[in-house]
Amino acid sequence: MTLAPYVRIVAQGKGRARSMTMEEAEAAMTEILTGDPAPEAVGALLMVLRLRGETVDEIAGFVTALRATLTRWHGSGAALDWPSYASGRTRGAPWYLLSARLVADAGHPVLLHGRNATESHLREHLAPMGAVVVETPDAARQALAQSGLAYLPVEAMSAQAARILALRAHLGLRSCMNSCLRMANPSGAGASVQGVFHPGYRPLQADVAERLGDPATMILKGGGGEFERTPFKAVALFGARDGQPFPPAPPQIEEARRLGDLDLPDSAPADLWSGQISDPAAEATVTGTAALVLLTLGAAPDLATAEAQARDLWAGRRALTAA
Repeated sequence: MTLAPYVRIVAQGKGRARSMTMEEAEAAMTEILTGDPAPEAVGALLMVLRLRGETVDEIAGFVTALRATLTRWHGSGAALDWPSYASGRTRGAPWYLLSARLVADAGHPVLLHGRNATESHLREHLAPMGAVVVETPDAARQALAQSGLAYLPVEAMSAQAARILALRAHLGLRSCMNSCLRMANPSGAGASVQGVFHPGYRPLQADVAERLGDPATMILKGGGGEFERTPFKAVALFGARDGQPFPPAPPQIEEARRLGDLDLPDSAPADLWSGQISDPAAEATVTGTAALVLLTLGAAPDLATAEAQARDLWAGRRALTAA
C-alpha cells in the first residue's frame, strides 16, 4: 500500500486536484494508522489539506478510520466522551475538570482523553479531582466504575495518532489529526463534547458528527480550545442531540473579563472545590460548563433546567480523595 494515489488526488495541480471522497479518505487514514507509509507522503498529504482546508467527507473518512483502530476501548462504561487537547498553561486553570467531576458524580461516567503531561496543564490537576489516569481498556473500565472519571493519554489510546500529532514539531503546523482526535470517541460513548480554538472548525465538526450519525455532540469555542463555557459572553453552540440543534448559551455574568486574568494559585481548582477559595466567575464557569454537558447528555430538557441542576450539583458536591 502507498499514499501516492491520495496525494495525487489532492495535489496534482490546478484544475485537476479534487477533494477525496469519504471512502478515499478512510482508506488513506487507514494506511497512515496501520500501514507503513513513507513519512514524506504523510507530511505531503496532511499539509496539502492544511493549506486547502479539509472537507466534511475527508474528516468523516479520517475519523471513521481512526475509530476503527480504537474498538478495544469500547465497553468501558463511559456515558460521555470528553476530548482535551489544548489545555496549555497560557489558558489558565482547567475549570472544566471540575465540571467533569460534577457530571460524573451525577451518575454519568466521563472518559477524558488528551495529550501527554509535557503538553498539557491538565495532568497535574487530575489526581486532586479524583480522576484516574488509565492506559489499558481494563483500567478504564475499572476506573469509570469506581470513580466515574478517567483520563486516557493519547499515547496509550493510539500511538500512531500521537505520532502524527508530533509531526507538528517538524512541519511547523497542526494537521487535521487534531480535529480527528476530538471526534475519536474511543469508548463509543453516546454523547460527546468538543472544544475548538478556531471558530471555523465548529460547523465542520458538527457536520462531520451528523455525517457519521453520532447521536449527541456539542461543540463550542472554549478557553484555549477546550470545552469550557465562559461566563462573560454568549456562547454559540454547534452540534445536535437526536437531530435537534442546541440553542445559544447567554452570558452568566454581565462583565467583560477573562478567566485567565484571575489571580489564583495553581491549586485553585481543588481549592475552589473544597471551598478554601471562592470566586463567582470560576464557579459560574464550572456550573455553566456542567450545564452544557447535562444538556448534551439529555439529562435536562432545556438549558435553564440544566443550569439549575448544575448549581444544585455544585452546592451538594462531595469531598474528594486524590486518585
